[in-house]
Amino acid sequence: MSDHRLPVLDRRRAGVLLHMGSLEAPLGRGGRAFIDWLAEAGFGVWQFLPAGPTGTDGSPYFARSDFAGNPAFIDPAEPAEALPEEHTEFAQATWDWLEGYALFEVLSGTYEGVPWWSWPQELRDRDPAALDAIRRAQAAELERVRLEQFAFFVQWRRLREYARSRGVRLFGDLPFYVGPMSAETWMYREQFQLDAAGRPTAIAGVPPDYFSATGQVWGNPLYDWQTLERERFAYWRARVAAQLARVDLLRIDHFRAFAAHWAVPAAAPDARGGRWCPTPGRALLQMLRDELGELPIVAEDLGMITEDVVALRKDFGLAGMRVLQFGFDGSPDNPHLPRQIGADCVVYTGTHDNDTTLGWYRSLSAPAREYVDRVMGLGPGAMPEALVHAALESAAILAVIPVQDLLGLGAEARLNTPGTQGPQNWRWRLPGGALTAPLAQHWARINWMCERA
Repeated sequence: MSDHRLPVLDRRRAGVLLHMGSLEAPLGRGGRAFIDWLAEAGFGVWQFLPAGPTGTDGSPYFARSDFAGNPAFIDPAEPAEALPEEHTEFAQATWDWLEGYALFEVLSGTYEGVPWWSWPQELRDRDPAALDAIRRAQAAELERVRLEQFAFFVQWRRLREYARSRGVRLFGDLPFYVGPMSAETWMYREQFQLDAAGRPTAIAGVPPDYFSATGQVWGNPLYDWQTLERERFAYWRARVAAQLARVDLLRIDHFRAFAAHWAVPAAAPDARGGRWCPTPGRALLQMLRDELGELPIVAEDLGMITEDVVALRKDFGLAGMRVLQFGFDGSPDNPHLPRQIGADCVVYTGTHDNDTTLGWYRSLSAPAREYVDRVMGLGPGAMPEALVHAALESAAILAVIPVQDLLGLGAEARLNTPGTQGPQNWRWRLPGGALTAPLAQHWARINWMCERA
């Protein structure tokens, strides 16, 4: 199969947001069954969250590698009996990262999850002789990791072919930052703001806003942008290329950091100690466009967005994001109101970080619910389907609906609550048998009426 991507934003389409981790066997039986349902329901896009291997918290935005795939997504009932050309393609796609990633995973297991900067110095600093000794001593474990990644590669390849056969596009997600305990920070230390031992000296976050009086500290290490620029952004170009080899469209999380990023000293108690620092994002995006042509990228431009971020998105012809749950603050020109949404964006009822639409609506105060009902012209019992209709009927070129909203589920089905480490995050699973044929017929009619089928 060629890595040539199918167009997604060439006409009105509808998609469904479903984290692969919410499915059983997403790269095999579960993924194909979901694609079948999408096709029957008139949805032409499957959007999912980052698919890299995660840490113990399960967060796909704190992945252990940008390049590797999550082995938990492999269908164990479908062994990767590969064609000869698949072995060749896998070797070509992974030659620059697989060996380092396998060493990282084996060493992480050996040291029981201790951060790599606390490993013995010769392993922390990737001494060639020490790594050669690990290769000899742990040959079987290293081969196990390689075979896992080969199975992921083959099953992903076949799932993508199956999606294409059913007219479904794949819409992926790339976090702006990498996790601190990741193969990339260990392998490419010079690309990040780390001290001599490998600990972050400055970390990512956002300043205080109406969501938090102290801002947010995420803990991801910041990039050393001077080094990246000097090396013609080779690391970032490889990150994007690796994802676009798997998907037809790619969302880049926290797009505003392409214009400027909030840098928090690692020792600061909260994000108030940070400051804005310029990012050479325009030069990076220009280099990506020179390589790729028209960029198949959606900019996650939510939050406190300044004019320079808007200009950057528009200058590169990127679609932005609108979230209907954010539209009801009382302002008639709120950009998330259905009537304010233009064609150059992807519209959502809510995202993976929001409550379900029904959970959100039920949590509103009585006056706030009355305001939503008045603006939307709703009667009793209209939510959440009314907001789904508003997204599908909007002018946005692509409307994406979380599967929980199609099923009418409440707050019990929320996937993630930002800023929390609770065990409930990332744990929701799609109930067996929930996506029925009658439900597909129902949404197929609506997608057809909204000219998205």
